[in-house]
Amino acid sequence: MRLFKTFDEALSWINGRLKFGVKPGLERMEWLLRKLGHPEKKLNAVHVAGTNGKGSTIAFLRSVLNEAGYTAGTFTSPYIITFNERISVDGAPISDEEWTALFNEVGPLVLELEKTEFGAATEFEIITACAFLYFAKYRRTDFVIFETGLGGRLDSTNVVKPMLTVITSIGHDHTAILGGTLKEIAAEKAGIIKRGVPVITAVHQHEAAEVIKRKAMETESAFISLHEDCQLYGELSLPEGEQFSLKTPLHHYEGIETSLIGTHQRQNASLAILAAEWLTAEKHAAIGEKELKRGIRNAGWPGRFEKVLNKPLVYIDGAHNKEGMERLAETISSHFAGRNIHVCFSALKDKPYRDMIRKIESFASSIHFTSFDFPRAESAQKLFEQSTADYKTFDEDIASVFRYIEEKAEEEKAVVVITGSLYFISAVRAALTE
Repeated sequence: MRLFKTFDEALSWINGRLKFGVKPGLERMEWLLRKLGHPEKKLNAVHVAGTNGKGSTIAFLRSVLNEAGYTAGTFTSPYIITFNERISVDGAPISDEEWTALFNEVGPLVLELEKTEFGAATEFEIITACAFLYFAKYRRTDFVIFETGLGGRLDSTNVVKPMLTVITSIGHDHTAILGGTLKEIAAEKAGIIKRGVPVITAVHQHEAAEVIKRKAMETESAFISLHEDCQLYGELSLPEGEQFSLKTPLHHYEGIETSLIGTHQRQNASLAILAAEWLTAEKHAAIGEKELKRGIRNAGWPGRFEKVLNKPLVYIDGAHNKEGMERLAETISSHFAGRNIHVCFSALKDKPYRDMIRKIESFASSIHFTSFDFPRAESAQKLFEQSTADYKTFDEDIASVFRYIEEKAEEEKAVVVITGSLYFISAVRAALTE
């Protein structure tokens, strides 16, 4: 049964599934994948979870694999530029036609599923099923890297049996679902660890790292910790990126450079290096140091302290929780000391935006609050009321961001940072890069 003639019809349908919200659990995914012939079992997958850093780590690893001559598929969310990018091959989003074909194959099963005791599939469950189907049937790649959507244990992607697991970081996000403590959140993230599948992590908090280590022991999975087993040194912020050296149990890498800006990107790049090392050591790939360094340097990822204008300097950054905002503050301190930082901020209602605003106030010369067209977006006025900054403004119209930028154009030391939500920066980025 062909449900959709055009991509626009298919996109309208999948966006309509957002009304079903988040429904943790794997029973609907397992039902769909059984009907599809278990495509998730036919992939060389790497599974990535974590509060922050997932997208950048995936971008680094994908770039390294490409430089070594391998094809690499990715499944990531949310999108920044176009819906299509959620499924990509070698960094290129799949086509409208491919998405339409996927929805026409999965759609009838979704309608059938609704009549069962499991109920309606969510938007994320459907696109996750599409990703498994795409890489198993439509376009085989050497490797596929899957990013969890929320948590891990009950995330829709957690039906895959990967060759390698990566847990980037643990922080306070989605606490209503994942729990309020780092130990509880770590337990949810560690839920993606499968028996006998190695896990690499950069989690640094002792209580969270111990949860992951214990899960690895229970599942007889090798445990590799960036902070316990490796050493970063020679760390330096460059005008357009970062530089560092890394000592791992297997190798010393001197003078690694990234094009992604932010002190935290050194950690994300290091995780990708550890993953590439493991793939090489286990003979799943052959990645030399030159290819590895070139891949790290060439990796890009939209919306991660990305420069979108030169006059004034305007950056967009996807910091959307307390820990992300702390990383943003570190980046500002290391790259823009002595500059006047002007922040445009918006956030979702369920985020800890009071804590995020407090961190912004520690480095911003002024803050402009706004809102955007999204069901869970908080109002600009409520955000404004949480701020104690001396120089603050608000306007519910997202177009006010562009007027704010224009006002700073003649200020010699001005740097404008747009942040607070990945959905927000996606909307702003689209307008600024038209």
